[in-house]
Amino acid sequence: MSSSSPAFSMRSVALAAFLPAALFAIGEGAIIPIIPVVASELGASLPFAGFVAALILVGELIGDIPSGWLVSRIGERTAMIGASLVSIGGLVTCLLAPNEIVLAVGVMVIGLATAVFALARHAFMTSFVPVEIRARALSSLGGVFRLGYFVGPFLSAGVIELTGSVQSAFVVHIVGCLGAAVALLVLRDPSAAFGVRPGRGTEDGADLVAREAQGLFGTLWRHRGVLVKLGSGAALIGAMRSGRQVMLPLWAVSIGLGASETAIIIGIAGAVDFALFYTSGQIMDRFGRLWSAVPCMVGLGLSYLALSVTHDLDANVGWFVTVAILMSLANGVGSGILMTLGADLADKGDPAPFLGAWRFTGDAGSAAAPLLISGVTAVVSISLASGVMGVLGLVGAAILVRYVPRYSPHVPRSKR
Repeated sequence: MSSSSPAFSMRSVALAAFLPAALFAIGEGAIIPIIPVVASELGASLPFAGFVAALILVGELIGDIPSGWLVSRIGERTAMIGASLVSIGGLVTCLLAPNEIVLAVGVMVIGLATAVFALARHAFMTSFVPVEIRARALSSLGGVFRLGYFVGPFLSAGVIELTGSVQSAFVVHIVGCLGAAVALLVLRDPSAAFGVRPGRGTEDGADLVAREAQGLFGTLWRHRGVLVKLGSGAALIGAMRSGRQVMLPLWAVSIGLGASETAIIIGIAGAVDFALFYTSGQIMDRFGRLWSAVPCMVGLGLSYLALSVTHDLDANVGWFVTVAILMSLANGVGSGILMTLGADLADKGDPAPFLGAWRFTGDAGSAAAPLLISGVTAVVSISLASGVMGVLGLVGAAILVRYVPRYSPHVPRSKR
């Protein structure tokens, strides 16, 4: 800790920063595995169930654009509270949905609200954590969300078993959103304790995220060189990660697994992902970004390819469990890679515009992949959809091998 910020203690904002995020993440982790199952039970075909699951990511992509403006207008804390309440509206819609169309509307609303919450919590950390420990704080925040994706599915499975209703899993997220809003209202606002801290290495997070969103398409054009080259690799990282969130529960539906079994399997896989979030940072810091990014993409690509040939095997459930764990292992090795590459590439004097464009590029890949999975499943089969994703993962690995050394070369720690 530098002498310029002697009064700051991470403990002073940890509860206000991490508790609402943890509650929100647990709820989100509870619903993601069961959205395709709910859609299927409401009468959706397998491709349309995948499309409904994709809408939460499409909503996040759309929500990225106005979120910065909204957070800058009403503040981080108010934005997170508002996003939690809007999410509850979408969740109640999903809980009471009489058909797959109403469910799709509710899922889209949840995605839009999640974008606001995510950007607001990022601005919150930027505002109240000094720059010299911000990376550790953001890494810890990422770990909190992985914890939610580990715990949430188990809660979802328990609620489904108790009630006998798959849609009851949305109650877990409703409770999580209510808990997050109450925590934000009850816990002391860090601004009351620290106020404005000029010269402390911090900046106003609300202004930062607003500048990230301003002139987004102009920034995309100005940085089109790196965004077309290395950015395409980032988009494929986002695609491979989001694709598994749709592919795994959709695959479970296609091979006849129940909702609670699906949630438990995905929860176990989430434990592997959660266990590796810190290890990834160590790999990137010691050996370079390439040693995290490429194993992540190769592992995910091969996992999708393996899954694609197991659908009709007698041991398809065993293969499903194995591939789910391997996907989480690969994803965990790449934890934080997109944020780290974005920080490497951004203009140190004015990073916000580029970071906004970089995040949008990754989110575009995240939103496109589930739609691709749904489309290929509708036209051919879910097995081919998994195979296509596997090929894209290997293509993404090749792009990263080509461009990461050019744009983000590794500097040994001893020479930094």
